[in-house]
Amino acid sequence: MPPQPSSHTTNPPGQVIRISPLAYLGCAFLLFAVSFPIFGWPAAFGWLVIAPIVAVGWVARVRTTITPDGLAVRRLIGGRSLSWSQITGFRFPKHGWARATLIDGSEVSLPVVTFDRLPQIAAASGGRITDPYAAAAAAEEAAHDAESNGERPARNQPNTDGK
Repeated sequence: MPPQPSSHTTNPPGQVIRISPLAYLGCAFLLFAVSFPIFGWPAAFGWLVIAPIVAVGWVARVRTTITPDGLAVRRLIGGRSLSWSQITGFRFPKHGWARATLIDGSEVSLPVVTFDRLPQIAAASGGRITDPYAAAAAAEEAAHDAESNGERPARNQPNTDGK
């Protein structure tokens, strides 16, 4: 449950997660690669010039925007807006982009969003998503504080040394 807004708290800014602009360099290499068949036989391979144009459009357009109101997903053709009330959770497959699980059981792919972006998503979501990295760091800091105070932190392993 997100924290209640007050007049003293600011809305966190939205996060736009997009493909790195360095991908345009790959598009330039693709244009270079298709230029040889195009110049060699323009009548047969002239259509190949479409591939770098589509690649540039894809890099420029594909993104996921996270705001306190929800998610906005943009693809090469089309897009979709999702409010937080429609989303029940996230799934991070081993390969590929994250997926938002909706109330009706369907999933929506979130372009460019990976598990590494979770701190950004947590910051922009307004408290609706927790940051596992921050939770792990807080637990580690609490364990370190407990050790420095002379306390033994709780362990998940049985005590086998007889003490």
